[in-house]
Amino acid sequence: MATLLLDPIAFQLGPLKVHWYGLILGTAALVGLLLAIREGKRFGISQDFFMDLLLFGVPSALVGARAYYVAFKWDDYKDDWLEIFKIWHGGIAIYGALIGAVICALIYVRKKGYSFWRIADFCAPGLLIGQAIGRWGNYVNQEAYGGPASESFLRNTLHLPDFIVNQMNVNGTFHHPTFLYESVWSFVGVLLLFGLRRLRGVRSGEVFISYLIWYSIGRFFIEGLRTDSLAYQGSDWVVSLVDALWSPMYVLFEPGFLDPDYGNVRISQLIAIFLIVAGIILIIVRRATGVANTLYSSPITSARMQANAAPQQSEGISTSNIQADDSKNNAVNSAAMQENKPRQEPERISDSDSGSLEADDDLEQESDEPATDDASMNAPEADSQTKET
Repeated sequence: MATLLLDPIAFQLGPLKVHWYGLILGTAALVGLLLAIREGKRFGISQDFFMDLLLFGVPSALVGARAYYVAFKWDDYKDDWLEIFKIWHGGIAIYGALIGAVICALIYVRKKGYSFWRIADFCAPGLLIGQAIGRWGNYVNQEAYGGPASESFLRNTLHLPDFIVNQMNVNGTFHHPTFLYESVWSFVGVLLLFGLRRLRGVRSGEVFISYLIWYSIGRFFIEGLRTDSLAYQGSDWVVSLVDALWSPMYVLFEPGFLDPDYGNVRISQLIAIFLIVAGIILIIVRRATGVANTLYSSPITSARMQANAAPQQSEGISTSNIQADDSKNNAVNSAAMQENKPRQEPERISDSDSGSLEADDDLEQESDEPATDDASMNAPEADSQTKET
């Protein structure tokens, strides 16, 4: 890398060196997280869910990516195990990262009670834009480039800016910026996924599967341009199949050099073919068997939350039933008390009592007569006494 123009170290804090590669990968993860949070918010999923998923997923993806690469490049690391942990030197594989991330997501999402396919759909655009941004780490490290290319092809045919063309000058030879090809392909895929998930008939899981298919199509053709591919010694029919599928690229490009002693079949191309075919079959089978009945736009619920809410609902129902029974029992008891209460019969009046009552009535009537009657009755008597005298 005698012609490396960019310093891989962004800045240094004492003995700590911060590499551009790490900053770029961190930015990629952050942007992908924001996209997932934004989509999850539409369906009522908290951002903490995705942040926790990222905290578990990123280390799992890095471990998977590094383990995948080291497994196929073991001869380069078997004598220096410490080099395995120096990921800032490059040497990670995206398919390995996907394997690690998917395994982590399966465990985490299942623990939270959500459907893996629904969460994977929400994360698919974030994964793809993360890959698009992360590829620029290869640009800084001057790695993952393609075979030789003329400077005029890069400047005049592709109209690439100087900072990219100059960085692709490796030891005096210009190379295809395969990192740029894959980054652009991934950015276009993000836009397509945005449009796909707005279609009414899209089922759960199909956005994520479409992401795998789209990325694998681009990766198959771009991988054929690279000179640092992981490879193995495959059968002749496999070599013929891969060459036939890649043949349209011969119009503008030449395949990158692959050491025949190392291998004749690029592993990433085989995996890409498998994911494309498997993805198409999976979409068809899931629809035909009715597994994919849930639409992407359907509400999403957590089975764990439903399980936790069930006892509370049953407790509330039982409490209300108890209260209703108590009210019913109280009403029955009140009615029974009313029936058992002795009735108060009217008091009977004796004959003597009735006689006294009649005498009292006569006295009242006499007292009510006017006094003038007594005066008028006494007046004639006075007159008669006067005459007699």
